[in-house]
Amino acid sequence: MSGTLPIVTQMVLASVIAAAVVILAGPRAVSLLGGWARQHIREDAPARHQGKAGTPTMGGLLIVLAITVGAVAVGPVEPPLLFGLGAMLAFGGIGLLDDVLKIRRSRNLGLRARERMILQVAAAAILGWVAAGSPWIGTEVAVPGLGTIDLGPVYVVFVTLFVIGFANAVNLTDGLDGLAAGLVALAALGLAVIGWVGLQPTAAVLGCAVAASAAAFLLLNAHPARVFMGDVGSNALGAVLAALAIITKSELALVILGGVFVAEALSVILQVAYFKSTGGRRIFRMSPLHHHFELVGWREQDVVRRFYLAGTLCLLLGLLVVV
Repeated sequence: MSGTLPIVTQMVLASVIAAAVVILAGPRAVSLLGGWARQHIREDAPARHQGKAGTPTMGGLLIVLAITVGAVAVGPVEPPLLFGLGAMLAFGGIGLLDDVLKIRRSRNLGLRARERMILQVAAAAILGWVAAGSPWIGTEVAVPGLGTIDLGPVYVVFVTLFVIGFANAVNLTDGLDGLAAGLVALAALGLAVIGWVGLQPTAAVLGCAVAASAAAFLLLNAHPARVFMGDVGSNALGAVLAALAIITKSELALVILGGVFVAEALSVILQVAYFKSTGGRRIFRMSPLHHHFELVGWREQDVVRRFYLAGTLCLLLGLLVVV
């Protein structure tokens, strides 16, 4: 499809195509995944989650397909698009390996933490090296209200940590029906707007494809979920959000746009650090943060709705700061 189409038209078309792929292929995908890819629930998860055991997983494969088709079908395949899709596919591949090992072992344990981290560092470091050496990205980081800072060679390290951080933050958030998908849709929408305002059609189109596919996935993933996205989905979505922020030079803005993801990751870090330093005491009843509110007594649907509200506020605040 011609890349000369107005940017808004490209954004709308990418959204429609990505959503259509999820909606049309979704029922068949759920049926296929239900035949062999079924979720195993952690033993230490809240008791109510044990009833979700056996739900089909790895629905993130459908999201990745929809994003790719939606983004590629609309405009020219330019380096920024390849960077974003490369980040998504690399981390999605790591998540896929993790999911497959869990299914083969019939338990909620796939890659060991060290194995996962080695793969993620390798993938993210390559992305950092590509970004730092690309004239369309460079080594500067935009600081809202203060201009830009050139990190030079350190930018490779920054990108490595940034991509890994967001991939894992989205993965940690993916613990309730519809929670991660809805929040990804909000954050991706914000990044699409930033790309549109900054006259970066590739980023705007990719952001719309991500937002639309994640939103459409809620038809299958909202409570009660018919399918989970799995690590293949959460890792891929976290990485593509980070890549979009890198492309649009809005890395620090994503910390605001994706504030709920940041809070979820911080809750785990603080819980572990406090537990180890105090000999077993806890800050939260359970981490990540969404489980704490479940154990406080909130219904799963209420946690998701209130986190959506927080995500919407983060979106508005992020756009206010950047745009």
